[in-house]
Amino acid sequence: MSTRSPLSTPMQIEQWDCFEVALCGPDEGNPFLDVSLEAVFSHGPRTVTVRGFYDGAGVYRLRFMPDEPGSWHYITRCNRAEMNGQAGSFIALPAGPGNHGPVSVAETFHFRYADGTPFLPIGTTCYAWTHQGEALEEMTLRTLSHAPFNKVRMCVFPKHYVYNENEPPCYPFLRQEGHPGWDFTRFNPAFFRHLEQRILDLQRLGIEADLILFHPYDRWGFAHMDAKSDERYLRYVVARLAAYRNVWWSLANEWDFMKKEPAAWDRLFQIVQEVDPCGHLRSIHNGGQLYDHAKPWVTHASIQHFSADMLPIVEMRTRYRKPVVIDECSYEGNIPQSWGCLTPQEMVRLCWEGTVRGGYVGHGETYLHPQDILWWSKGGRLHGESAPRIAFLKQLLNEDPPGGLEPEPMHNPDEQFCLNYFLGARKTQSGTISYWMYTGVRQPGELSFQLPPDRYFTADIIDTWNMQIVTLPEAVTGHCTLTMPGRPYMAVRLRQSPLS
Repeated sequence: MSTRSPLSTPMQIEQWDCFEVALCGPDEGNPFLDVSLEAVFSHGPRTVTVRGFYDGAGVYRLRFMPDEPGSWHYITRCNRAEMNGQAGSFIALPAGPGNHGPVSVAETFHFRYADGTPFLPIGTTCYAWTHQGEALEEMTLRTLSHAPFNKVRMCVFPKHYVYNENEPPCYPFLRQEGHPGWDFTRFNPAFFRHLEQRILDLQRLGIEADLILFHPYDRWGFAHMDAKSDERYLRYVVARLAAYRNVWWSLANEWDFMKKEPAAWDRLFQIVQEVDPCGHLRSIHNGGQLYDHAKPWVTHASIQHFSADMLPIVEMRTRYRKPVVIDECSYEGNIPQSWGCLTPQEMVRLCWEGTVRGGYVGHGETYLHPQDILWWSKGGRLHGESAPRIAFLKQLLNEDPPGGLEPEPMHNPDEQFCLNYFLGARKTQSGTISYWMYTGVRQPGELSFQLPPDRYFTADIIDTWNMQIVTLPEAVTGHCTLTMPGRPYMAVRLRQSPLS
């Protein structure tokens, strides 16, 4: 992040980094309500309007993420004379290594960074990790630095739930003067500065922050604010955080467990869409009732789906015509609750099956801990066995070249094969094809199938649990039969050979 006063000479930052203007203004009354501040940023004929926010102690800030290199200029508009008409400029340099820009939807069902690099969401859930204090939060970051995950689902508000009943170090609102309750018209800048730091920590690790804006697990009253407070909160959060390139917006965790009608969620979605000048990804997560992800303000489907299979991914792709991310499919762990006792083998199986069905599946972990430090909520360390296997899947997806799969049947496939195994395909821009097959818990001795007779393929037999690959010495084509090891959790990858 860069901070400059309007009188500073033009500075330089990278494209998709955060440019910040700090202004001094009034601190009497209620600056969160009384002061209206925005700036118009221009790049040639193009203009972008950015809303400012109050950061306490008489300081107001405006943040902007330049999405094009070159010279940018700005001028402020404010209802206070001392902050009105302040002008300045900066230079956006082309993005450097590791800076791919924000993520957006690509090719209907997938994602890519702004520079065109494919983004394959290999996510995990760590709901309340930023509310645990310095030592545990730093441990979580160290764990993430060695884990395969490039997206973390995390709550803005603190969370009250089983295994997560500690008080947070800080709160998003200030107390009402002379009263025990919260003043929902006054935000706590220290809370949001801490959240910003953690978002930047994730950014340095190449991890997207999938920010959950509302959730029902609350004992402080944040889940029960009135409509005006909800809107004020969203506008403040977006003004503070939208200039960070690794932000995603998740309107809610289990939206249908909160006391808001679907129309209220529609309005909240529209507010975020309206006030976010960067157009970050927007989703909403369900409990028992699905939101209509086909609505235009939803960019992708974020789904909680507890089942033995990932078959709904195919139907949801057809219904919504958007990427489908199973952000919650139960958790690897050993807690008594039914949603938190998957074996590591089942966690890995669901990730593989969801991938070949054309979706993306998120990880989570809930192993009992003497201090209730469960990864799914508080972070800390990973104790399970699925993460290295998910890293192995990620490695394979980033080959051949990188990209997601489509749930397409093979050319003239054997019908019995289609009924018993999960199929995925990938087509490159040059027209080459790769097929992925996953056997799940089945233990076939052989696989028979039909390939296009005019193309040759290199066959990789993959042990997804033991993370081993055996490449057959001869290319295959047409009707062929592969001898398999007779173990569960096997996959076959068929990559079009240069012989084609």
